Amino acid sequence: MQKRWALSVPLDSHTLPEIVAVAQEAESLGYSDAWSGETDATDAFTPLVLVALNTNMRVGTAIADAYSRGPQRLAATAASMASVAPGRFVLGIGASSIVIVQSWNSVTYEKPVTRVREMATVLRQMLAGERVVFAGETISVNGVRLGLPPQPPVPIHIAALRPNMLSVAGSVGDGAILNFLSAEDTKKSVAVVRQAAAAAGKDPDSIEISARIFVSLDERGEEDDMVIRRWTTSYLNVPTYKKFQQWLGRDALTPMWRAWDEGDRKGAVAAIGQDVLDELYIRGTPEERRAHLQRYFDCGIDTAFFHFMTGETDIEKRRAKIRQGIRDMAPR
Repeated sequence: MQKRWALSVPLDSHTLPEIVAVAQEAESLGYSDAWSGETDATDAFTPLVLVALNTNMRVGTAIADAYSRGPQRLAATAASMASVAPGRFVLGIGASSIVIVQSWNSVTYEKPVTRVREMATVLRQMLAGERVVFAGETISVNGVRLGLPPQPPVPIHIAALRPNMLSVAGSVGDGAILNFLSAEDTKKSVAVVRQAAAAAGKDPDSIEISARIFVSLDERGEEDDMVIRRWTTSYLNVPTYKKFQQWLGRDALTPMWRAWDEGDRKGAVAAIGQDVLDELYIRGTPEERRAHLQRYFDCGIDTAFFHFMTGETDIEKRRAKIRQGIRDMAPR
């Protein structure tokens, strides 16, 4: 499968209109995709509309969660997005987190693996223009038909961390979206996806493997280490990601988890070893970053979308550093 370089949008310190020029430059440099996320800033679809209307890049959600929009509303939004970018839109869905789903959106967060499997099943039927009647454990749909089903069909990719969700991605998805793992870790995750695809009677190699990859743009040193150590503690103490790292066998994070659970935030930050930082983040010189990216491709990633990070506090310097980082990581 062709290897693809992708932006992760929206971009830090850029307004939504400003990402148009960035995406156009990125496309000229060989980036083929733009993938979006949604947490506490923008929704997953609006940035993609801007990119799709102003470039020929493929665009995808990474991810739209499977809880806060109902099946018909999510299908209709995906169909609208596909009409903006015919043949260039990928719908990535996932379980997100209990904080985003339940605490922020007042939706009960339960049975995430079942919810994502059922949502993918229903969405595929709706996006194919079928009249859908479905009674599952977490989703019930009675007689809905999408008024304007997209052509060609929209691929559905599934965000997955541990084996149960990775198996869903392989068995019912067209792709798997990975996050916060090292190049070597991808081998373990990809194996589960491809085994599930084979068991479902699909060609295992037809499943596209995508990953959000964190790229530090600062020079190595204590300041850079502190920025990504703090990011690591904020991310990997979320229960879902903690369990994921434990499944991967990253025992080196145990001292960090212990300190965090004891309420020692400074101790947790300090407990993260240098090896962990070098495994989970692309960093160093532009040449070192590109070499590290190649290891992800060699270990099974098909599409890499970059989350650029910097501790720079001056807003203009921050923006300039991100733009330069995009150029440095470009395929050409």
